[in-house]
Amino acid sequence: MKLNIKVNHVETLQLLVGVEDRNLLVFKAHFGFNVSVHGNEIVVDADESKKTLLEEIFNTLVTLAEHKVLLTERDVLYIIKMAENNSLDDILDLYKSQKKILISDQGKAIVAKTFNQKVYSEALSKYPLVFGIGPAGTGKTYLAVAHAVAALKSGRVKKLILTRPAVEAGESLGFLPGDLKEKVDPYLIPLYDALYEFLGVAQTNALLERGVIEIAPLAYMRGRTLENAYIILDEAQNTTKTQMKMFLTRLGFSSYMVVTGDPSQVDLGHRIESGLKEALEILKDVEDCKFIYFDKVDVIRHPLVQKILERYENNGR
Repeated sequence: MKLNIKVNHVETLQLLVGVEDRNLLVFKAHFGFNVSVHGNEIVVDADESKKTLLEEIFNTLVTLAEHKVLLTERDVLYIIKMAENNSLDDILDLYKSQKKILISDQGKAIVAKTFNQKVYSEALSKYPLVFGIGPAGTGKTYLAVAHAVAALKSGRVKKLILTRPAVEAGESLGFLPGDLKEKVDPYLIPLYDALYEFLGVAQTNALLERGVIEIAPLAYMRGRTLENAYIILDEAQNTTKTQMKMFLTRLGFSSYMVVTGDPSQVDLGHRIESGLKEALEILKDVEDCKFIYFDKVDVIRHPLVQKILERYENNGR
């Protein structure tokens, strides 16, 4: 089946299909059918019932390519999902208004990629306390660390503090080898990974050694007042009520605090209530405190992650 869309320029075609046609392979992973380009025509082996949806998707993709947007597999997947939700009206404005948060160590521009990410990024630039709530793969922690590194580089803060509760998910810390740091570090690996991407391994390690960047389990925050700092609490759904109150009251002057988590993924014991859930209720009307909620459409990992999340949700888990 041919779509009623023409790709009239080689440069537009290159941006549309991506490296080694990877953008087109997203359709196979998401829908289960093949998409190819013959000359300046787009051909799919889908049912006629999909034609209107596909033409809407490719019309958007071609328009973005004509505006010189460097499309990635994540962009294509997001546009597909937005089209399925009938939410493509402002997609061009989203891409045209992207503001650079940071340039990574590899020279990559870090920008908000979805509508909710854009609102979240704007909140991170404006509010002293931001909650990013939603499922895995929505960029909550990634963007928070990007803003934190940008604030550190610009001199807006003097210290960057990243923390997570060291809660076991099926394995006891006591049975892991090594001292306390070696036992806790596996829980903090996602934070290290983000820093290595934004700053490089050498600079990250140098800043860690100097104490400019601190990565520590949540228990290490007790008794401290954190001023001129950017503080991120990741996996906040695994905090207890007491831990969450303790963490939030560490906020000092000229500091920024970000709390990220997914209330549906609590690893606490059955009788322990999540401190994140309580905080969302208690603080919902507090001025200068912003809550940003992500959903499945913001998941920009491999299409299989979306399917996994849907299956677990359909099974009540």
